[in-house]
Amino acid sequence: MNDAQVEPVQQRYCLITPCRDEADYARRCIDSVVAQTARPSQWIIVDDGSTDETPRILAEYESKHSWIKVVRREDRGKRAVGPGVIDAFYAGYEHMDPSRFEYHCKFDLDLDIPPTYFETLMKRMQADPALGTCSGKPYITDPATGAFVSEKCGDEMSVGMTKFYRKECFEEIGGYVREVMWDGIDCHRCRMLNWVARSWDDPEIRFEHLRIMGSSQKSIWTGRMRHGFGQYFMGTGLGYMTVSSIFRMTRTPLIFGGLAMWWGFMRSMLRRLPRYDDLEFRKFLRKYQRKCLIMGKNKATERYHEKARENRK
Repeated sequence: MNDAQVEPVQQRYCLITPCRDEADYARRCIDSVVAQTARPSQWIIVDDGSTDETPRILAEYESKHSWIKVVRREDRGKRAVGPGVIDAFYAGYEHMDPSRFEYHCKFDLDLDIPPTYFETLMKRMQADPALGTCSGKPYITDPATGAFVSEKCGDEMSVGMTKFYRKECFEEIGGYVREVMWDGIDCHRCRMLNWVARSWDDPEIRFEHLRIMGSSQKSIWTGRMRHGFGQYFMGTGLGYMTVSSIFRMTRTPLIFGGLAMWWGFMRSMLRRLPRYDDLEFRKFLRKYQRKCLIMGKNKATERYHEKARENRK
């Protein structure tokens, strides 16, 4: 499919991709976007100081597709997660004209998405005016068995590696915070401000995550510890974190992953590290989490989403 074959009506969204040293995954990811039934009208890829073959690969695709723009940043000497990723995202966002798009997406370069992925998300946005952010579900290929295994992300969140946003919602929540738990705070702020945040485990929007979620550039233990700190920073209560960690202990990696999350939270609490400086948000979060523990997460979340839909009729 060449650029001229993509109908203008389909070109209503922009992708922004922070990346660093993604040579192992870049071609497969870019090819899956090129193959979309509804391509982005613009794709801004921020090369955050790559030292591998990533720059050469990106230059090759930029020369082939007029809608791909590569922004290069200087090498800071190390990979940065959390605030570093969002700094790179905003380096790309500065090159986007929000008035041109109804939607935009923070999109990682280690994904393989199905051909109708973005077309499906836009149709769901059009069908539900309260839907502020959404995504499909990430799966990994088990290296031992070859099985396609879900990474088990909650339905109440759009996943961090592909956050598809309605422009108005993104602006109303104030965008992303530059901290580790940016991809949780944004969805909770959506609910707080009467927007719906969702992900679906439907075959047409399941995608492959080519790097295991929460694994960090160092180790799975480091990545899950970081998640525990992120939950603490966001304002999560100890009871909710304990239940969540126990649940994660039943998922791959068994015991290990959930334990690392819980210890990351506890260590942060014992050290009295700073928390997200928005008391109103933290109160809302604790209230929401209490309802999830009492009613079940799905039922509690749907109550908030019903309210959002009533408010945005």
